[in-house]
Amino acid sequence: RFSLLLLNLEEYYFEQHTANHIVNKGCRGERKFRGSLKICSKSIIFEPDDNVQPIIKIPLRDCISIKAPEDNEANNPFTRDTSGGISVVCNQVFLIKERNIIAPYKTVRGRTEHLFQLDVAGKVGDVVQTLHQLYRASCLDKMGDQAAMITAILQSRLARTSFDKNRFQSISETLHMECKAEMVTPLVTNPGHVCVTDANLYFQPLNGYPKPVVQITLQNVRRIYKRRHGLMPLGLEVFCTENDLCSDIYLKFYNYQDRDELYFLIATYLENHITEHTAESYMLQWQRGHISNYQYLLHLNNLADRSCNDLSQYPVFPWIIADYSSSVLDLTKPETFRDLSKPIGALNKERLDRLLTRYQEMPEPKFMYGSHYSSPGYVLFYLVRVAPEYMLCLQNGKFDHADRMFNSLAETWKNCLDGATDFKELIPEFYESDSSFLVNNLKLDLGKRQGGKMVEDVELPPWASGPDDFLQKSQEALESQYVSEHLHEWIDIIFGYKQKGSEAVMAHNVFHPLTYEGGVDLNSIMDPNEKVALLTQILEFGQTPKQLFTTPHPRRIVPKLRSLSRTSSHSVSIAESPVSPNEESFEDLTEESITLAWNNIAKLKLDEQYKIHKEAITGIAVTCNGSSVFTTSQDSTLKMFSKESKTIQRSVSFSNMALSSCLILPGDTTVISSSWDNHIYFYSIAFGRQQDILMGHDDAVSKICWRDGCLYSASWDSTVKVWHCVPGETSSNKKHHFELLAELEHDVSVNTIDLNAANTLLASGTKEGTITVWDVSTATVLHQTERLHLLFGVVSLAFFFCADSRHLLSAGEDCCFKVIDVQTGMLISSVTAEEPQRCFKWDGNTILSGSQSGELLIWDLLGGKVVERIKGHTGAVMSMWMNEQCNRVITGGEDKQIMFWKLQY
Repeated sequence: RFSLLLLNLEEYYFEQHTANHIVNKGCRGERKFRGSLKICSKSIIFEPDDNVQPIIKIPLRDCISIKAPEDNEANNPFTRDTSGGISVVCNQVFLIKERNIIAPYKTVRGRTEHLFQLDVAGKVGDVVQTLHQLYRASCLDKMGDQAAMITAILQSRLARTSFDKNRFQSISETLHMECKAEMVTPLVTNPGHVCVTDANLYFQPLNGYPKPVVQITLQNVRRIYKRRHGLMPLGLEVFCTENDLCSDIYLKFYNYQDRDELYFLIATYLENHITEHTAESYMLQWQRGHISNYQYLLHLNNLADRSCNDLSQYPVFPWIIADYSSSVLDLTKPETFRDLSKPIGALNKERLDRLLTRYQEMPEPKFMYGSHYSSPGYVLFYLVRVAPEYMLCLQNGKFDHADRMFNSLAETWKNCLDGATDFKELIPEFYESDSSFLVNNLKLDLGKRQGGKMVEDVELPPWASGPDDFLQKSQEALESQYVSEHLHEWIDIIFGYKQKGSEAVMAHNVFHPLTYEGGVDLNSIMDPNEKVALLTQILEFGQTPKQLFTTPHPRRIVPKLRSLSRTSSHSVSIAESPVSPNEESFEDLTEESITLAWNNIAKLKLDEQYKIHKEAITGIAVTCNGSSVFTTSQDSTLKMFSKESKTIQRSVSFSNMALSSCLILPGDTTVISSSWDNHIYFYSIAFGRQQDILMGHDDAVSKICWRDGCLYSASWDSTVKVWHCVPGETSSNKKHHFELLAELEHDVSVNTIDLNAANTLLASGTKEGTITVWDVSTATVLHQTERLHLLFGVVSLAFFFCADSRHLLSAGEDCCFKVIDVQTGMLISSVTAEEPQRCFKWDGNTILSGSQSGELLIWDLLGGKVVERIKGHTGAVMSMWMNEQCNRVITGGEDKQIMFWKLQY
């Protein structure tokens, strides 16, 4: 029945002794109750073995005397049966869990004496000495002085003990580190010793509670997070699961060096086993629909220091549903949902106006809301029916007033909209499958409301047939299309760029300065009493999550429903339908074949290879029918290779300078090549001769693209130029006509460019690693990511488009792949390779890249790892072409060869 929740906040449990509690000593009605005497830093607790009897808690500050019988009394044969006895006289005592029922504590006031007889009489002296020490601490006037004295007693006890190495799982284990720490659980911490070996992480509580040692096998660890605990960077949380809400152990250290060393030891072990996930990597998975809205919010909470073991930083989830009165919940109507672009305090305009008036008149530091959206009190408000002992611990043995309890969803939502000081969000439990927190299964006496109604189960909205149905519909709402389209707005407020600064002011999202990370430096406060008071205030008030994003969060990619254009609005049976059931649109078939190809891209096999150039190959272009392959090279030639005859059919040299890239114009009549001699050459396939020259740049042309009659050219002269081209007629020697539409200026040489499918956006990458996204129609910069690849050049980049979202992948000389969300310019993923990747193709999730060493690598972008290596060229892979169905690939290498690859399912 005993638990650490019977202790006060910030109290420690030191030791226990088997003992008898003697009632009415020396009287006719004398009785003995066998049990366990617990010595705690602020109280004495006796837990009887008999469950009917209450647990007795005696606050040390309420004690009048604590003593053992005098020696002469101990030698008196008439009092021999009291040897090992300790007498505690107090003026207040709490009775807890009488008849083993969880209920508010009963307080017995007035002078009473309690006699405890230890089984081991020889320990009486030590126990009394300890109690006297702790009693002196509890009688100190100031909380800071009390805390300092108790900490000194605790540290002395920890210094006199060490981890018991006999607890190792194997005698062959190698010890890497041992230090002092505390195991953190909600509202309480338990001091002891941490030990990490080459195989296990151990924690041994000083008091042996709840068990002698907690052991975690390192091989089972999946995630570790550094945590802020009590505003200090001293916490470490370890998870052995990928998606669970609760961790396997949460440790708080006494200095950050111990915490960081342990983190390093475990992280080093994990490096070879799992990939560490960042907010950006989870964002990419979420955007692509690989993880749900619920899972994404869970991961963001974890990364933002939110933990189920810390009620002042409990995971925060949004109110989603705004309709608690309808008989049917309609998830297709926007008005069913809460406005996710605003914090709770800004949802009611009248209330917000009042708050803003007060905010304007307030002296610095200003804040809009006097309470937070997440605090220990709010968490236990929701969970009191399943965690009543936590509520009793937080509120000094009392439940809240019955009318302030979590009685009804509709009432709670209304109060969050209208209440003067109620701005709370929800907790993850509202979107899980365990509905017990909505039901009074423990038959708790939570009080009587005005009107005489007892507090029982939570009153649900009419659209929910029961607690399980309520949770099911809440989950459906969280994963609905509306929420998927707007969840990024709420993330901006809670975890993102609207959390702090001027954006927070504009979003009406300003809380008390002490709630923010870095709002107060506890180390700078010398007065221990001020420090304790401040810490208590902050922990009870609640804390704002760590800021994860400083730029607008991208939207989720929400697939639109395909329109059923082939059928009318009436249902048509297959027999009546004019469309054959086997007839599919070409687009659908192409989509399916592309997906199939990328799912099997690791089965790419080398089909043929030919050495056709004298230097490295820089560009590849293929005619529509696939019969002719054009390649450019640093040997200054453009070559035409016949796939059928396996021979070079044309070889053209425009100048003595290297060619950098090539492309074939629609209709397969003209090849365009860019050159280091600053020119762009047009070559007629049909007539086998140079057709035109565009002298458009002042330095080497590095890359060209063609879309809808426009040529886009990138150059080392720091520009990208957009040309409108009117094709010439080769037979009449009529030249192309070029009109310069736009010139996109850069600070340094431009290495590469790419266009999106709609021809509205152009991305450019420079030799200093900066990526710029341009609006083609206005020739203006949408986003610029300075030195994304540090000071290394961008080698290659490519857009990926899906529904409303746009992603841009780039590869650099810094050996990194980087993914940018084009809408916001936010870096959402970064993967590091062993060497530079010179070229690539990707489908948004998987990358096929050509490496510096000549291998083809297949990457799982979401997992951030190589899943397959394919032996290829003997030098760097310089260029890559892939057909529309994504089942054939041609690569060109530094080894002067072209290689033909095909998928073999």
